[in-house]
Formats: sequence, C-alpha cells, structure tokens
Amino acid sequence: MDVLVINGPNLNTLGTREPEIYGFTTLAEIEAGLIAQGAGSGLAVDTFQSNHEGEIIDRLHAARDDGTRFVIINPGAFTHTSVAIRDAFAAVALPFCEVHISNVHARESFRQHSYLSDIAVGVMTGFGTYGYTMAMDFVIHTLQED
Repeated sequence: MDVLVINGPNLNTLGTREPEIYGFTTLAEIEAGLIAQGAGSGLAVDTFQSNHEGEIIDRLHAARDDGTRFVIINPGAFTHTSVAIRDAFAAVALPFCEVHISNVHARESFRQHSYLSDIAVGVMTGFGTYGYTMAMDFVIHTLQED
C-alpha cells in the first residue's frame, strides 16, 4: 500500500448531506477518483471510512505495518475533538495531509481549530471535493521524489 485515504464521521453521507456546503459528489465517487489518480502514477491507494474514532485509530496503527507511505485524511468532526487521532499519527510517524471540503475557517468558531493541522504536512480546506485531488497530486509529487 502506498497511500491510505481515511474519511471520518458522516462523510459516508456525502452527496446528500447539506449539499449547499458539501456538494453532490458521493464518497464512493471521491474514492474511485483517488484510486484512479494514484494508479495513473503507479501508486496503490486504499480507502477507509468510519464514524467511529477507535476504528480510525486502529486503521492508522495497521498502516504503520502494511506499507503505507502517506495518509490523506478528512477527519470530519474529529478534527476539532480528537487528541486520540493526533496521538495515533504521532505513534505511527506517517506523513499525512488533512483535507476539508468546506472552508472550516469561515464556519462556526468551534470548527476553526484542528488538533491535526500543526502536525500535518499540508492542509487543503475550502476547495470542495477538489481538495482531495490536490492532496493526491501533492502526495504523488512527494512520493515520486523519494
């Protein structure tokens, strides 16, 4: 595995959830696009979504040993609440990009703090689902330089 894409709580409802904020693209469409984008550059991409914090942590722990070289994560609401996911990233020492579909800095004040941003390699926020594509472009560039 080269790239692991993790999506947190409620992202399984993309396409129907608050389309005025998140658009009409489904998570399955995003994942298929990222898998194809990675494959076009010779990278294997795995995707994972969970509404449960512990499952995300378990998947990150597994990534340490399964050959994952980079993680793209949209932690959803866990962005603003999960020290545990932050600690999991510190434990596995894998580089990662944080993605948010909406511009979290233009939303409610509680959404403007991330427990992950300061340890992320980069953060894509407010570019809609294109933020995932941008993150994958960056990951491809980064991994091809290694």
